[in-house]
This record gives sequence, structure tokens and C-alpha cells, in this order.
Amino acid sequence: MRLSAQQEAFERYLVSGNSPPHSKLLKQFQGDMLSAADGLMIYHNAYRSRLLSVMREDFPALHRWMGDDSFAQLAMAYISAWPSRHFSLRWLGEKLPEFIRGYIAEPQRSPMIELATLEWAFTLAFDAPDTEPLSLDMMSRFSADDWVNLRVYLTPSVRWLQLQHNTVGMWVAAKAEADIPDVVALSTPLDCLVWRHELVCQYRTLEPGEASALRLLTDGGSFASMCESLLSTHGEQAPLQAATWLKSWINDDLLVRTSRIGTLDVIALD
Repeated sequence: MRLSAQQEAFERYLVSGNSPPHSKLLKQFQGDMLSAADGLMIYHNAYRSRLLSVMREDFPALHRWMGDDSFAQLAMAYISAWPSRHFSLRWLGEKLPEFIRGYIAEPQRSPMIELATLEWAFTLAFDAPDTEPLSLDMMSRFSADDWVNLRVYLTPSVRWLQLQHNTVGMWVAAKAEADIPDVVALSTPLDCLVWRHELVCQYRTLEPGEASALRLLTDGGSFASMCESLLSTHGEQAPLQAATWLKSWINDDLLVRTSRIGTLDVIALD
């Protein structure tokens, strides 16, 4: 067996489920204390143990909610269905929400997808590319035309989720190692942002009015159009409310100035 063929056979054995190693592969190894089959099994178990460890690290809240045995069963089934294809284990859990959709039945499926998606959003936010966010110092030098023509989009690290359950509360409880509350379906979807601010991942939920204003502003709208949209709910206080939200978003490093119309990617979970 050529070295390349031996390596491919060894890889297939490592990423397979519980299938025994191919007889040709066994012939390539000799054992002293252990047989070739036992030696290969050690590698097999160690590799899958490492993958399970990565899944626990990437989805700690889901792990804590499900418990060791149930999470291990889910993770091993996922790893068998979606074996790692990237040189970095960073991407191992990328397809877990998608896998849960076809593996778990309701009523557990939807809240599990949401929790897994929320946790993966933190991973994506942490690794997102850097950019120079809009700052209050920049805006202090704006001309009248700058304000009229201001267009912004969300920084690359921002992930916008629309949650149907008390997923944020479950995640917060898991992070605090407190009792995780029972799943509750929300009467209206909850908008939640996850992003990286000064090398630390953050999250915040948005009230419907703030979510609508931010969506309008980052989907090609102007500051003036955002103020106009708030007139029906805030009256004369619309410009003040718009300015208050804008300052908050800028302080959180959520916005980037652009001369083009940006696009908004909202993850709607159902």
C-alpha cells in the first residue's frame, strides 16, 4: 500500500463511526504491547474524544442544558453526518443547527436550533474581520452634507438573530451555571445582536422600535429617514430618540460608514 493510500485509509478509519479498520490498513502496522487493531482503536477514540471536546467548548450552554450523555449522543451523530473537512477544528460545529433540524423532533427541535445558533453566532463574531467602526469623534467633524448623506452598515462581526423562545435567558443561566429555565415560546420574536467589541463578544436585545430603526438605517436608509419613521410613535421627540439610539450603536462599535448602500442580514429562526 502506497503512503498516500495508507494515509487516506487511516483518515477514513478515524472519521468513520465504529467500523473496523480495513484489513489492508491493519497489515501496515505492527504492535509490540498492543495489536495493530488495538493501537488503531486508541487513535480512533482519541480523535473522536477531541472532536467531542471541541463541540462542548463551542456549545457550552447546549451541553449544559442537554446533559453529558444526550449531548454526546447528539455530537457523535453530528460528527458522523458532518465529519470535519477543514484543516482547523474552528469550523467543526458550523452545521450543527442545520443537523438538529433533521435529527431532533419538536418540541425540542426549535429551541435547540435557536440555542445552537446563538452560541455559534458568538464564534462567528469573535473571528470576524476587523474594520474601522464609525465613532463619535468622526461624527463631531461632520458637515451638514455629511449628515444628509450619511449611510451606514453593520460591522462584519454583527450577527442579528430573531428568536422565538427565551433562548437568551437560557444562555445567560447556562453561562452563570444557574438552573436553566424551562423553554417558553415568546408572544413576539425577540431581536438579538451578537458582535465583537474591543476583542470581547457582546450581546444585546432590541425592543421592536429600536430594531426597526436600526434595520432601516443599516438597510440603506438615512438618519433623516430614521427620524421621519419615528414621528408617528415619538412625535417631537423623534430626533432626540434617533440621536440617542445612534449614539448607543456607535459607542458599541456596531456601525461602519459607507458611501454605498449596505445590506442587512437578519437570521430569522423558526
